[in-house]
Amino acid sequence: MKYFISKIILLITFSLGFGQNQTIFKQANTLYNEAKYERAIKKYEQILSSKKHSAALYFNLANAHYKLNHIAPSIYYYEKALLLKPEDKDINNNIVFARNMTIDAIETVPEVGLKRFFNNLIKAFSFDTWAWLSIVSICIFVALIITYRVSYTTSVKKLSFIASFLFLMSSLCCLIFAFQNQKLFDNSNPAIVFAKTSEIKSEPNLRSNKAFELHEGTKVNVLEEVDNWKKIELSDKNTGWILADDIKLIKNF
Repeated sequence: MKYFISKIILLITFSLGFGQNQTIFKQANTLYNEAKYERAIKKYEQILSSKKHSAALYFNLANAHYKLNHIAPSIYYYEKALLLKPEDKDINNNIVFARNMTIDAIETVPEVGLKRFFNNLIKAFSFDTWAWLSIVSICIFVALIITYRVSYTTSVKKLSFIASFLFLMSSLCCLIFAFQNQKLFDNSNPAIVFAKTSEIKSEPNLRSNKAFELHEGTKVNVLEEVDNWKKIELSDKNTGWILADDIKLIKNF
């Protein structure tokens, strides 16, 4: 009985919290539409403080920061929105404008050959999309096998058998791509530089030589951590050490 009551209380609390966040979200959107961006940001952050997040929340928060020319926060929140909804056209379009505000022009080392082809193919869809494609393919495979078994026409049996084999292979490929997509995601630890200017050191200490310099909004990949230093890699494969306080990890929710 006590367990049942506690579950009811938890459900009511969750419902009230959800309803309150929805109200705050609408208030924030109203403030945004009235060009009161600073106040809108505070409302959006109020929702984040309750440990609730969504692609729409991060997208709107990024838009508000972008309107105020806040380079690092706008890119940071667009990137977080993309993690939750990687195929959203609005997020992908807006983040391009935000990235154009950055100072650092870092070239990306191009991949070549089959590795480039397969990585581009794997990244074409999210893990969830590849998984759903695999499920759809296996369902079609089952339907075709049933058609093969119940059909009395030779041509239909032949066609359904060949098609079922192709959809089985398609299902397996989509499943492999889904796990490879997840592997690529797990192996990356992206972050955004928040410091106006940050000296990147050759070693994790202040006395070491300056390797290069980065500015706010630049995206880096964190490789390892030593005390209050993080080793980062850029898209051009240059590496160095940055103070942990100068960046914010995108995957932290």
